[in-house]
Amino acid sequence: MAAIRHDYVNGCDTSPVVFLEGIYVVPGMRQQGIAKALCTSIEQWGASRECAEFASDTSIDNVDAQALHRALGFDETERVVFFRKRSLTRAFRR
Repeated sequence: MAAIRHDYVNGCDTSPVVFLEGIYVVPGMRQQGIAKALCTSIEQWGASRECAEFASDTSIDNVDAQALHRALGFDETERVVFFRKRSLTRAFRR
């Protein structure tokens, strides 16, 4: 799945950006060019919509996805740790 993003996209300098929201190829179908063909189509789609950059993300421990991104020509731009706080009181909720 891909989207055109107009908000800030980590590691990008321009807007809008075509963003790969997720990609998965079942193990038995890998190494056949499926992900490459899909990403090529997404890149062309983004270019036709005036995007200068193609971005994506993956979890820090998903080394297979990181290898796929590198093989497709993506450069790693940063590593991020996300936080959350669940103990918000009713007084602060809207």
